[in-house]
Amino acid sequence: MVHDIAIIGAGLAGLSTAKTLRQFGFEVTVFEKEADIGGVWSASRRYPGLTTQNPRETYAFSDWPMPADYPEWPSGAQVQAYLETYVDHFGLRNSIRLGREVTAARPVGDGSGRWTIESRSVADGSFETKAFDYLIVCNGIFSIPAIPPYPGSDAFRDAGGQILHTSQFTDPEIARGRNLLVVGYGKSSCDVARACMEVAASTSVIARSIIWKIPKKLANKLNFKHLFLNRLGEGLFRYIEVRGFERFLHGPGKPIRNAMMNSVQGVIARQLRLKEIGLEPDGKLETIARSTVSLVTDGFYEAIGDGRIAFHRGEIAELSPGQARLSDGRTVPADVIICGTGWHQRCDFLDRDVLSKVTDDRGNFRLYRSMLPLGVPGLAFNGYNSSFFSQLNAEVSALWIANMLVGGLTLPPEEEQRRYIDSRLAWMEQRTNGKHSKGTNIIPFSVHHMDELLAEIDLRLPLLTRIRQWFVSIDAAEYAGLLPRLLKRHGRPLSTTSTGRN
Repeated sequence: MVHDIAIIGAGLAGLSTAKTLRQFGFEVTVFEKEADIGGVWSASRRYPGLTTQNPRETYAFSDWPMPADYPEWPSGAQVQAYLETYVDHFGLRNSIRLGREVTAARPVGDGSGRWTIESRSVADGSFETKAFDYLIVCNGIFSIPAIPPYPGSDAFRDAGGQILHTSQFTDPEIARGRNLLVVGYGKSSCDVARACMEVAASTSVIARSIIWKIPKKLANKLNFKHLFLNRLGEGLFRYIEVRGFERFLHGPGKPIRNAMMNSVQGVIARQLRLKEIGLEPDGKLETIARSTVSLVTDGFYEAIGDGRIAFHRGEIAELSPGQARLSDGRTVPADVIICGTGWHQRCDFLDRDVLSKVTDDRGNFRLYRSMLPLGVPGLAFNGYNSSFFSQLNAEVSALWIANMLVGGLTLPPEEEQRRYIDSRLAWMEQRTNGKHSKGTNIIPFSVHHMDELLAEIDLRLPLLTRIRQWFVSIDAAEYAGLLPRLLKRHGRPLSTTSTGRN
């Protein structure tokens, strides 16, 4: 019987999982290697200019709203402060062990599903070992920075140059008076370039490919959430299985759908003056469904247009003291290189035998419903489903896990789970041209994923709420009633802090 649960990671997924499982009566211990909570929002990882991509009401937990005086797009520091209040309100502080890195997680070996967790104190290096009834991995898919091994890196560093991942670049003063070269075209790269261009001696950006970015307000008037953060916005992109009104959008109504997409694409291109500055992508706007969706960084394109930020297409071919030679043969001055070059999706604390069941030979995570590996008792994942609504997906996944642990879910046969995993990975591969972050990226189908989880545990949103979500942006508070309903179903008391809305 499961009683004592270990959770690795105190980001959005780890915190919501800990809170939900405690409300179901489980004992939880959260291991977090950093000195504070928050995951990507931790002070140890916040790059200059970091803000949410979502407006605050779409990025809050369902039962704990963000402060009303927060801006529409909160800063990284504000999100971390918000998570601190979440921890305190729901009484999680004593369950979280900060500054403890899990170095090994191994099955006990008796077939019980129990796990032995070895952790190391970041402060003094001391080790501890403890057994738990269940393990939930919530370390996130943005935990191991990926920095390319550029030729000449050693000589570049020996001469005083610095090469950092965006998650390691927490102090803009590092760039003061120095030549800054930012690698990548994602949100973090553009944010860093824009935030540091006033203090750097020069600022350049280099990117292999150009993707479409979405302005916070289209035509400087319409908030993007009304177009993309609702069910209609998701429905514009073809899902693995098309149902309901989506059959019309991708069938008889496809000309209407195409016209809508083309219209939005035209507005974006004109608003950002992409042709004038040479940054109009080759493909159509709908290609945002193939990798990730990135919001426009305020002032970034204006800085490209007036020359304050130099933009280059290509890659770094070689580094030497004080400069970088690019793949087109040109050289640019470089003293500090910041890499927005993605992440490694790995769980190095799991042993080889477990990893062989969790991942395939390409490193793709093989997880039923993005949570359960096959053939590994007592192990689940949460947060391995990067989405528009990361916090809501984590909450709904935590409900699914809790329902399973208290005996409210009968899983399909293992062969059926395997077919589900195979079909999802094949679809992701085809849809994204392989850019699915090892099977962990469900963008832009966040609501579809939550619907599937809720349907499997018979905990759907009210019909009128689902209809409303077709026309207006998702409000996290619309999901607040799910936990009380599930607690009531299993005869669990609803504590005064269960909803966060007293």
